[in-house]
Amino acid sequence: MRSYIIRRLLLLVPVLLGATLLIFAVSQMFSPVERASLYVRDPKQLRNIDEIIKKYHLDDPFFIQFSHWLAEVLKGNLGWSKSVNMPVARAIVEFLPATAELVLYAAPLIIFLGIKMGVLSATHRNTPLDHATRTLAIIGWSLPSFWLGIVLLAVFYGVFGLFPPGRLSVEASIYVNSPNFIRYTKLNTIDALLNGQFWIFVDALKHLVLPVATLVIINIALLMRITRSSMLEEMSKLYVMMARAKGLDDKVVVNKHVQRNALISALTVSGLLTASLLCGVVITETVFNYHGIGYWAVHAAIQLDIPAVLGFTLFSALIFVAANLIVDIMYAYVDPRIKLG
Repeated sequence: MRSYIIRRLLLLVPVLLGATLLIFAVSQMFSPVERASLYVRDPKQLRNIDEIIKKYHLDDPFFIQFSHWLAEVLKGNLGWSKSVNMPVARAIVEFLPATAELVLYAAPLIIFLGIKMGVLSATHRNTPLDHATRTLAIIGWSLPSFWLGIVLLAVFYGVFGLFPPGRLSVEASIYVNSPNFIRYTKLNTIDALLNGQFWIFVDALKHLVLPVATLVIINIALLMRITRSSMLEEMSKLYVMMARAKGLDDKVVVNKHVQRNALISALTVSGLLTASLLCGVVITETVFNYHGIGYWAVHAAIQLDIPAVLGFTLFSALIFVAANLIVDIMYAYVDPRIKLG
């Protein structure tokens, strides 16, 4: 297992290099004056654009520029974001916890319910339960997230006054930003518990209910259908028929043999799904006025904030590469026969 992980880590180097090359190539569409903001840490530096262009060789050939840009990225300098008036690296750190908190509650529900419903649908094929779960999956997958979010807001917040948008109420926001509250993780629910403020924990949970429900309803359908298809394929294989013919209990066949093999496809989808959620759920965060990294990215794009958009793209590439690595490692854990080719 250790050598497998080391080889997978070594393979990440060319993948990351290729991703950074592509991202930097996109930046070449802009003039050297516009690209100068990729290298500054303070907006005052932008007063000396000519010096920045000369210092970072922005008029030189592509690979010379790339080496200077990559050196700055490795130092943590992703440029200055004019949309939030702070360095891009700091903006990512500021906005990521909100999205991470959303994913913390949504992803486990999506994965657990998606796999569970897929297994139930496959093991009860062509029964009312199968038809019901498949119908729910089709409905969930067909719903536009912005429409579902608006409907949930209109019903639960507009009619019943429950589950407001945003991350916290005004009272909770004032307390959280006061010196009495220590920000350990910038995740409101976690920090509220660590500070012993249960009322803030409840307040933050109320604000999470609708965006989490939107993400679960939309995304659970894909995982459920993938799991169902994989389960049906495994259940039709010869080893399953042999096990049943020998009188092995059907629950043992399904739980110990079929599910384990069918889980590989579900793992792939779960990993990529979690990575895509971490990279920002733009529409959901916008509908619920939830200031996560997706909310920041879309506003940066609207304002043509080039360093912020490129920084966000680089961050997304890193998240997907890391998710693929974790999925590969889990492959080897679920099925020890899988080796690096």
